[in-house]
Amino acid sequence: MAGSGFGVRPRRRAIIAAMAALVLLPIEISDAGWLSDVFKSSSKPGKPSKHVTSSKPATSPKRATLAKPAASPKRHTVKLAALGPAALHPSALKPAATMCDPSKFRIVLDVGHTAESEGAISARNVAEFVFNQRLARRIEEKLKADGYSETRLLLTEGKAKRSLVRRVDAANNLHANLFLSIHHDSVPDKLLENWEFEGKKSHFSDRFSGYSVFVSRNNPDFKTSLSFAELVGKEMKAQGLQFAQQYTQAIMGRYQHPLLNKETGVYSYDKLIVLKSTRMPAVLLEAGSIINRDEELKMDSPERRDIISSAVVAAVKEFCDPRWAILGPL
Repeated sequence: MAGSGFGVRPRRRAIIAAMAALVLLPIEISDAGWLSDVFKSSSKPGKPSKHVTSSKPATSPKRATLAKPAASPKRHTVKLAALGPAALHPSALKPAATMCDPSKFRIVLDVGHTAESEGAISARNVAEFVFNQRLARRIEEKLKADGYSETRLLLTEGKAKRSLVRRVDAANNLHANLFLSIHHDSVPDKLLENWEFEGKKSHFSDRFSGYSVFVSRNNPDFKTSLSFAELVGKEMKAQGLQFAQQYTQAIMGRYQHPLLNKETGVYSYDKLIVLKSTRMPAVLLEAGSIINRDEELKMDSPERRDIISSAVVAAVKEFCDPRWAILGPL
C-alpha cells in the first residue's frame, strides 16, 4: 500500500511533507536553512549546536567574526516559487550561517612593497609602490561604500624581506577574514629592452600583459584562499580583462609558477611569505603589467582602477554571500 501513505513511518512522512512544501510554496532565502534541519533530524533528542567563540586581549583590534543569521542588520526576502525547484542553486539551501555581516567582515588590503623598497619600475620610470597605493585606496573606498567598514589598508615600512614579515604580523594581529595583496607586474630583467622616456633612460617589455592571481598551497586555509582567488579571477575576466600567461613558460626562470586554473589566471606561489604565513585566507593580485608601455597607460588611469576595484568588490560580495552571484544585489 505504498501509494496510500499507510504504514509510512513518521520521519518519512515529515520528509515527504517537506519536499512537497518545497515544490508548492514560495521559499524565503533567509529561512531556507530549515530544510536541511528536517533531513538531519532524528528520533533521538537533538544535541545543541556548538558555536565557536574566541577571546582576545582588550588592547587588540576588534575581532571580525562571521555573522550568524539573526545578527544580519537587514533581512532580505526573495521569493523563488516562480522559478521552480529546479532553478534553485544548492548554495541557496545552505544554512544562512555561511554568510557574513559586511559591517564585521574584515579585509586587509596590503599595499605591495614600501617607500624604501618600491618594487618594479614602470616603462615610464614610476615605482610600482605608487601604482599599488592608488589601486588599493580605490578598492578600499569601494568596499567601505558597500558596507565593508572594517576594511583595513596596510602600509608597511622598511626593506623588502623585513617588510614582508611586518605585514604578515600586522594582518594576523588585525584578525582579518581575508588578506589581499595588491601589486603590479613586470618581467625578469633578461626580457627588458632599452628606450628613453622624457629624456631619461628606461626599460620596457611589450611582450606580455594582463593580470594574474596567486595563492600558496602552504597557507593554513589554502582551500578558502583558492576559492577567493577564483572569484577574483572570474570577476576580472568578466570585466573584459585577460590574464598573464607567461608564468608557465621556462623563459620566466625562477619566476615560473604552476597555473591552477587556465580560465581565471590563478597561479600557485607557495613560498611567498605574505601568502603562506598569514593565518587567514590570502591572495595576491598582480593587477596588470606596468613594464608594458601600452598597459602602463591603462593601469595609470582612473577608469582602469575603477574596473579592477569593481571586480574585487564583486568577488568579496560573492565570497561573503554566495546568493549575490545567483540573484544579484539584494
